[in-house]
Amino acid sequence: MICAILMGREGSTGFPGKNVYPLAGLPMVAWALKAAQETPEVERIYVTTDSPRIKEISLEYGARVIDRPAHLCTKEALGEHVYVHAHECIREELTKEGREPSIYALLMANAPTISPAQLSQGIKALQERPNLDSAVTVSVYNMWSPLRARKLDDEGLLKPFVPFEVFGDPKTLNCDRDSQGDAYFADMGVSVIRARNLDDLDGGMLPQKWMGQRILPIPNVGGLDVDYDYQMPQAEWWLKKHGLAD
Repeated sequence: MICAILMGREGSTGFPGKNVYPLAGLPMVAWALKAAQETPEVERIYVTTDSPRIKEISLEYGARVIDRPAHLCTKEALGEHVYVHAHECIREELTKEGREPSIYALLMANAPTISPAQLSQGIKALQERPNLDSAVTVSVYNMWSPLRARKLDDEGLLKPFVPFEVFGDPKTLNCDRDSQGDAYFADMGVSVIRARNLDDLDGGMLPQKWMGQRILPIPNVGGLDVDYDYQMPQAEWWLKKHGLAD
């Protein structure tokens, strides 16, 4: 059975209330729910949350609510553990129906940059290619290439985040943001995964271990999960560019 799992919690320190904040005429969480609802391959939508408002909105889109335990609602809780908990609840429910989950579309309440077409693309890829562990939306952000990243040293001065030797001979490196090739980032729009990935998190690739090891990219442009209010215009731009919002 193909199911969608969306996670979103009540608390947020960087952007309070972001998951239900108005975005192009809908609460932000509604965009991912809408995409799942309009994807023909998705048979059931589950939402794991502690937020009364998110529960309310989820029910409007025909989702089934999983009460997210308090220990998984802190800012320290890892998303992978939230998904594993939801997976266990879903498997228990489906077992009673004589069914089992095969593919999950993992969604986030603050990641509205996903379309039904991309969801279908990821699901079909896993159906057609048994050797894949997942298919995830990726955006190219060469301006955020690891080569250009910096961190503070003990004196509060900027130093390379990653030693330049990792990229080759430091003498040949330059400041052109495209010089090292495209930098692909999983933009958290969607991770379409095998359900079995959540039974073996340690076998997956860091930092999003739920994706497994063999990960197919689903091309996206400008995708993101919103953590701060200044990112809202980009999310609205994306929805309008893809004809999902007026």
